[in-house]
Amino acid sequence: MHKPAKNPLLIACAVLIVGAAVVFLVLGRGAAPADGSAEAGFARDMATHHAQAVDMSFTIRDKSQSKEIRNLAFDIINTQATQRGMFIGWLEQWGLGQSTDLRSMAWMSGHGHGAAPTGSAGSAGSVEPGVMPGMASAAELAKLKELQGTEAEVLFLQLMIRHHEGGVQMAEGLLKLSDRDEVVNMAQKIVKGQSGEIKLMTEMLGHRGAQPYPTILK
Repeated sequence: MHKPAKNPLLIACAVLIVGAAVVFLVLGRGAAPADGSAEAGFARDMATHHAQAVDMSFTIRDKSQSKEIRNLAFDIINTQATQRGMFIGWLEQWGLGQSTDLRSMAWMSGHGHGAAPTGSAGSAGSVEPGVMPGMASAAELAKLKELQGTEAEVLFLQLMIRHHEGGVQMAEGLLKLSDRDEVVNMAQKIVKGQSGEIKLMTEMLGHRGAQPYPTILK
């Protein structure tokens, strides 16, 4: 006994539906972010932000005799250098350049986030357009290289706490603007990891009779 032939129209509709679903998955959420997107801006700015953290960590690692400071510096170097490589890899995968004509932090403009002025202790909610939050100034980096012993360790911890607060602020900003899985997952890791290190570094400062700079987190 022959089975009745399937309706060609129903088959065609089913094929179209499946095809549309595939196109949505591949070209919808999976489409490469645009040059001015939050994802691209986050990747570029965070790559620059991480590069300074790695540089400061190398500086203190090479001059400190403290095992806990050297271990912290080693962890920051490894973690943030690896993450920076991922940011650059994303940009290449998305067909975007590492540099852009867009101003730094433009991707967070108008979303209730601002950057503390570079080189200052900063204050909660302070804003300076185009400046990444928590970044150390050239003068602060030079001072870190000049100081020795406990003074160098204290300045490093103060600068890195503020730097991590800036990283947390940027990551939290991204979480409000993106639903792209790999970028969201990275931002969540940054918030969790750097928040934990902020607590650790604050304790290290206390052991050295010092306090962090005023927080730049809201």
